[in-house]
Amino acid sequence: MKLSIAIVGLPNVGKSTLFKVLTKQNINIANYPFATIDPNIGVVAVPDERLEKLTEISKSKKKIPAVVEFYDIAGLVKGANKGEGLGNQFLSHIRETQAIVMVLRTFEGGDIIHVENSVDPIRDMEIINTELALKDLETVEKRLASIDADIRGGKKGAAEEKELLFQIKILLEKGAPITSSPEIHSNVLKNIGIVSLNLLTAKKQIYLLNGDEKDVRPELVEKIKNLQGNYIVINLASPEAGVVNSLIKKAYEVLGLVSFFTTGEDETRAWTIKRGAKAPEAAGTIHTDFEKNFIRAEVVSYGKFLEANGWNQAKQKGWICLEGKEYVVQDGDIVVIRHG
Repeated sequence: MKLSIAIVGLPNVGKSTLFKVLTKQNINIANYPFATIDPNIGVVAVPDERLEKLTEISKSKKKIPAVVEFYDIAGLVKGANKGEGLGNQFLSHIRETQAIVMVLRTFEGGDIIHVENSVDPIRDMEIINTELALKDLETVEKRLASIDADIRGGKKGAAEEKELLFQIKILLEKGAPITSSPEIHSNVLKNIGIVSLNLLTAKKQIYLLNGDEKDVRPELVEKIKNLQGNYIVINLASPEAGVVNSLIKKAYEVLGLVSFFTTGEDETRAWTIKRGAKAPEAAGTIHTDFEKNFIRAEVVSYGKFLEANGWNQAKQKGWICLEGKEYVVQDGDIVVIRHG
């Protein structure tokens, strides 16, 4: 499973600076809107000290971390859903990602020009969420225009999809993201037809507040909570070494992701799965055939593997468990898949 995250925000709030910190790529950061003409895509290794230790114990020739793709999207402005400021072009790039990091400027002063001429993170948040909602509204209305034909044709689930689309439409017309309604969001995630629409406001959001803790107003935190959002405070003017760790850890938490490992002399590798995934699904992240032809999994926890100082020693101690199709893979499990 590849994790991909879009970095969005108004122009000049710190998006490209964040991208540079994350990827250490020398991209174009300029103090004016629309410096980023195409979405920059950076592949970032997921920091995990467990990978280092497993590589050392197994004396692996290769070490392959899990990765996150970050998409640096050009600054959105009012009217982006209609193409203002090149925004329409970039909104389409967000569709393919699993989550959105919305960068909001909370720091005052400095030489950086704000596109709205003042610092107001709540206003900025509302502008971006409105643009995303309006783009989703366009998608929903287009689907509503064609769904009656599916209902008449007896397509399974079409009537339920139409009812849910109307609920979403009411929400979006208020400029509210789908995630702001836990009930509607939950239903959206279960509806195959609507999932296929890749609605922008159905994606999990992390608000990155660019500044110091003292710059974060209580009403901003309250607004984020009301939208069922999550936030992290980072001063991008003087980012600490843990920026990557903090943001990726928050993304894993928000998206409900965990890592499991395969390790041996050839390579030690981290794999990303949804929390609660069963052994065959985890096997499928390694190779699709492994899921189809799954027989069993041999599993030992990271802690036991370390204590035993290797797979063979863990086996001698009786700590390797044979697990079937119903086993839920845990964060940190070391796994060997047996397949037909």
